Amino acid sequence: MAASFVISAPASGVGKTTLTLALARAWRNRGLNVQCFKSGPDYIDPAFHAAATGRASVNVDSWAMDRSTIAHLVSRAADADVVLAEGSMGLFDGVATRGVSGTGATADIAEMLGWPVVLLIDPSGQAQTAAAIAAGLRDYRAGVRLGGVVLNRVASPRHEDLVRRALNEAGIKVFGALPRHAEISLPKRHLGLVQAEEQAEIGKLIDEAARFVAEHVDLDAVLHAAGKWSPQAVANGLNVRPPGQRIALARDAAFSFVYPHMLEAWRAAGAEIVPFSPLADEVPDASADVCWLPGGYPELHAGKIAGNARFRSGLRAFAETRPVHGECGGYMVLGAGLTDADGIRHEMTGLLGLETSFAKRRMHLGYRLAELAAPMPGHKPGARLRGHEFHYSTILAQPDTPLAVVHDATGAVIAETGSRRGHATGTFFHLIAEGR
Repeated sequence: MAASFVISAPASGVGKTTLTLALARAWRNRGLNVQCFKSGPDYIDPAFHAAATGRASVNVDSWAMDRSTIAHLVSRAADADVVLAEGSMGLFDGVATRGVSGTGATADIAEMLGWPVVLLIDPSGQAQTAAAIAAGLRDYRAGVRLGGVVLNRVASPRHEDLVRRALNEAGIKVFGALPRHAEISLPKRHLGLVQAEEQAEIGKLIDEAARFVAEHVDLDAVLHAAGKWSPQAVANGLNVRPPGQRIALARDAAFSFVYPHMLEAWRAAGAEIVPFSPLADEVPDASADVCWLPGGYPELHAGKIAGNARFRSGLRAFAETRPVHGECGGYMVLGAGLTDADGIRHEMTGLLGLETSFAKRRMHLGYRLAELAAPMPGHKPGARLRGHEFHYSTILAQPDTPLAVVHDATGAVIAETGSRRGHATGTFFHLIAEGR
């Protein structure tokens, strides 16, 4: 049975990812097999988890996935000694309306799997109040068990002592306290952390984080407080259809936002994935029967994409006879033009008429439930798809036939319908699962 727990916090920005990576690497350095998961719709953190553990990490999401899907995904930890699920936002933060098996909150996963929570608290600007926050989180929901607390960014030994005393009086275990340490800060950009594959020194950074955390956190005490978990038998796997038998997948720094469980489900269904790099001016494999352009950061590479004539003409030729689908950034590249943050318009592939701009940033963020009005690769009209949208672009024009009726998590209809023209389709949301 594996030692299992959830890493969470009262809010975003406290350092959950750094702590997760440090713990994972520290235990791996001890010779333990460590499996990570990510609670919620995040396509960046799993790559960091894989860098720390040497094992692929996947997302588990209570809004988009049913319990059997989550159980199937976590069963990959059957041979692990330690299992960590990194939470998103604050412990109980989710949407107002329940999805398939919950609201998307980290607490849903902790309760569903019975994994205790290791709470990371940043007591900057406070002392005893940190204990009140921890106690409130401990008592807020009966089915969620708090294993203990790690303090982050403590200002001084005196500050640490004040917070520790208050937590001890509240009956809350303190596993350790981390002083400020700028050397293990992970670089960020507008959609979150800079991707793991873009950081040449990521291994050294994780090693330093592991050393630092092992010096200040009682790793044995954390393991002792962890839950003891073993996978349950699951009748069904993932409810995900591959978009084709042989899939040309755009894959580079501009096209990297795709959920690992989706790729695994495609392969499990017998599909073959053939990656290619638009940034390297490559074209989809001629033997592929479908092309898929994930999201990423096309706005950071718009000039290069516009200048890569071989990629653009090759994609247009592919789309004359076979389906091409783009998600978010991939959708933007299928469009007519993309205006970057400096107000410069770059011509895209023109398979769709979509015009987007980053000159006037507007955040689009949230879960999406789409009912297809027309087919898209892997899915028939009427299919209900669950996904998540996160970008800062403004729609200047979306002239093509809408692909779907799209609702947000409250049930409200939104304008980001996606588009279809000929063999090309696109959506602003990233597909997580097909479901009710």
